Amino acid sequence: MIADFVAEFAKLIVSHPDDIKVEMKEGNEAIEIVVYTNQADAGKLIGKDGKMIGAIKTVISGCKAKDGVSYKINVAVL
Repeated sequence: MIADFVAEFAKLIVSHPDDIKVEMKEGNEAIEIVVYTNQADAGKLIGKDGKMIGAIKTVISGCKAKDGVSYKINVAVL
């Protein structure tokens, strides 16, 4: 559910939405969500001073309150 939300939200921001891939990796303390994107779109996804990815993290932190699981989001280039 959360990975689907992040993928759909990222596709609205970037210029190459077909290149967006989201992968979830479970760790000991948190679930890491890795968003793979085109190199040209990485800056758009991160945003100026990290504000765009910060906004996505804020929305995801609401899910932590619901299910008690911590999430980390990272952006990677394909």
